Amino acid sequence: MASRYSKNISPIIYIFVFFLFSVCPVLSSLEQFNQTFNPSDDMKIIKSHLMKINKPSIKTIKSPDGDLIDCVLSHQQHAFDHPQLKGQKPLELAERPRSSGHNINSMEFENFQLWSMSGETCPEGTIPVRRTKEQDILRASSIRRFGRKIKRPVRRDTTSNGHEHAVGYVTGDQYYGAKASINVWAPKVTNQYEFSLSQMWVISGSFGDDLNTIEAGWQVSPELYGDNYPRFFTYWTSDAYQATGCYNLLCSGFVQTNNRIAIGAAISPTSSYNGGQYDISIMIWKDPKHGHWWLEFGSGVLVGYWPSFLFTHLRGSASMIQFGGEIVNSRGNGFHTSTQMGSGHFAGEGFGKASYFRNLQVVDWDNSLIPLSNLKVLADHPNCYDIQGGINRVWGNYFYYGGPGRNQRCS
Repeated sequence: MASRYSKNISPIIYIFVFFLFSVCPVLSSLEQFNQTFNPSDDMKIIKSHLMKINKPSIKTIKSPDGDLIDCVLSHQQHAFDHPQLKGQKPLELAERPRSSGHNINSMEFENFQLWSMSGETCPEGTIPVRRTKEQDILRASSIRRFGRKIKRPVRRDTTSNGHEHAVGYVTGDQYYGAKASINVWAPKVTNQYEFSLSQMWVISGSFGDDLNTIEAGWQVSPELYGDNYPRFFTYWTSDAYQATGCYNLLCSGFVQTNNRIAIGAAISPTSSYNGGQYDISIMIWKDPKHGHWWLEFGSGVLVGYWPSFLFTHLRGSASMIQFGGEIVNSRGNGFHTSTQMGSGHFAGEGFGKASYFRNLQVVDWDNSLIPLSNLKVLADHPNCYDIQGGINRVWGNYFYYGGPGRNQRCS
């Protein structure tokens, strides 16, 4: 395997990467303490918000992890509360990108989530929706911010923003989508207000308030979900995480079309050190016919789409594609966190030990999947979490990434 590393990273890209990562999905413990709900808050507001999110269901499935999965009629899902979607029904077809290369299939979607292990599924014409509970909202900083990433000031340095990352990215062209297979682990997250995620970003816009992103991957987020399971998630924003967008189906936006996959539900099985390795294949691309951005899982399983009207810059194309891991380091007790990224092991340990992204591809102007050119890799705290990229015939463009956090060289 030939290794490739980025030694000379453009200052502009470096600034952009840290701007993107300075936007936090959760608050630090101090911020959380100062902004937590007061017991005297009007619970009617919370219940009203829950009624907006949790639509009437025709069937409910109880997952082994405690989740309740509601089977909601497709045309009654939260997306259709959006003024520009009211009265519509989900689209059913999208023109899938043409593939020019060999790819290894990821795990089959039927065995991808805990809730479906019993064999129970939602009927045709419905979608599975993870039910939001009162406790989920109470863990957030406010009702308004529940299910949303937190807008922070633009940072132009690497210090004190609490976020640490190991990422691969491409820029300098027009991109109409991306695809990757992402190794799934259950990293240890040391407190409720930290997280560990592995995802890809489809990005357009400037460094200011007009940033557009579409995101998908897996995350361990005790604040958002109340546990430490790795969960399949999506996100979108059209204004740099200010007033638009949300995780999963927690606002009107993403239109789900699939009755077998629950966004926000726990992934199973997960990989183990020196044991079985599991990954999920995710593709996001712009349908050239309607202009909407579609999400595909595995081999041809359409999950749903983000309507093009949600965005400004992404009504055209993306200017950057990013893949990789991110954690929050709250420095409890003044020390670096022991929250793990990926498998919790450094990239140099390789297959079966370190987490990976493989078969990295982008979608070009002709709606074709093509290999990456000029993939750059960046780890901002390499003594805590690192990354090593490479290319071969079977995995195409790939990288190993991650780490344990606090150790002798990371304190």
